[in-house]
Amino acid sequence: MNINGKHITIIGAVRSGIAAAKLAKQLGAIPFVSDISKIEKLEVLDNENIKYETGQHSAKVFDCDLIITSPGVPSNSDVLVKAKEKNIKIISEVEFASLFCKGKIISITGTNGKTTVTALMSHVLNNSGLKCYTAGNIGIAFSEIVLQMNESDFVALETSSFQLDYIDTFKPAYSIILNITPDHLDRYNHSVQEYAASKFRIFENQTENDFYIFNADDKYLNTGCSNKLVNKFPFSMSQKLSSGSFYLENNMNFSIGGNSEIVCGADSLKIKGEHNISNALAVLTVAKLIKVDNLKIEKAFNSFEAVEHRIEFVKEINGVQYFNDSKATNVDAVWYALKSFNEPLLLILGGKDKGNDYNQIKDLVKEKVKKIYAIGSSADKVYEFFKSFVDVEKKESLEISVESAKIDAVEGDVVLLSPACASFDMFDNYEHRGKVFKEAVKNLI
Repeated sequence: MNINGKHITIIGAVRSGIAAAKLAKQLGAIPFVSDISKIEKLEVLDNENIKYETGQHSAKVFDCDLIITSPGVPSNSDVLVKAKEKNIKIISEVEFASLFCKGKIISITGTNGKTTVTALMSHVLNNSGLKCYTAGNIGIAFSEIVLQMNESDFVALETSSFQLDYIDTFKPAYSIILNITPDHLDRYNHSVQEYAASKFRIFENQTENDFYIFNADDKYLNTGCSNKLVNKFPFSMSQKLSSGSFYLENNMNFSIGGNSEIVCGADSLKIKGEHNISNALAVLTVAKLIKVDNLKIEKAFNSFEAVEHRIEFVKEINGVQYFNDSKATNVDAVWYALKSFNEPLLLILGGKDKGNDYNQIKDLVKEKVKKIYAIGSSADKVYEFFKSFVDVEKKESLEISVESAKIDAVEGDVVLLSPACASFDMFDNYEHRGKVFKEAVKNLI
């Protein structure tokens, strides 16, 4: 795609928006960045001599050939609605970057596990002698690294439904959907089907030379793929598969053409939790399709550390362990976190609610949780749901919750931040929330 001399508007002056603006300028376009937030100065854009506005979306936004939207901008926002009325083409940052990608894209989506799988994918391939970049919702924006890639390179790309909403020709060599559970329903008219349809866009442009990897244990994914051309490879924790990857008798197996082999034992995986075995199966499937040696896969699994903010061990103080699971922004993620522990739990829960139904974790909370500390704008909802069967206290801040948990916990307990909610009521993002938690834990000493 030749964008030399084209006027391109980027909506959102966050990481992906800034990267897209820099890429557009590098390719000869004339970018303009617009952000509704009141930001006094954007030095990175000043240094690149890229024009921008903040605190508004003025009429200048629509004086362009193309709009690139950031994932945080709702599709029903005024600025995007007006752009559609003016018949201006709108694409996401991952779509934009993909137009200039020479390498092979491994696109990973799903409600939970995306970050872990993206990081693990890069770890396995890079430790197997291949070159794999890590981009998307994890680390850096796709636009930031795309021009560095060669034809033999891979990129593990964490891809959200919001980014997939605005694709056009985006075509991964390998697409992965890990799972679909209710999330972001505030953005999808409270419809799981509409949310799932966004996820399914990941494979819509794939052809007979591409691969679709999916969770065979997920009720939405077994029948979700309408693309008849793509090569389908499921993975499963509960079924022995003739094609794909599966868990059986504590081993991770791979089958193709009816021929099955043990790749490695599940014990080789360093990160904890049954859900992470499932995540590893998704990675293993791609690695085997790329023909990575079994021993290299096993060694990479054994050397991979937990992703920051995902059931991340922080510290042990007086026999009490503290875990940061700030990335658990929905109820399903908390379910997996609770399943990962056998110790008595003191759980910090709450934030910006996205239509949560806590019935999904009710039995696990009864079984495993000694006390809940409810925080954020959903504190009242958390308190009202759980108060009849577990001790619940509403707290004014995350730091106060940590201090209270230290007083209440005894040796052998686990204090777990796993909020089930978005962070934007109290923090910049889930990373900010996780860092505040870790700092609060360190301040207990």
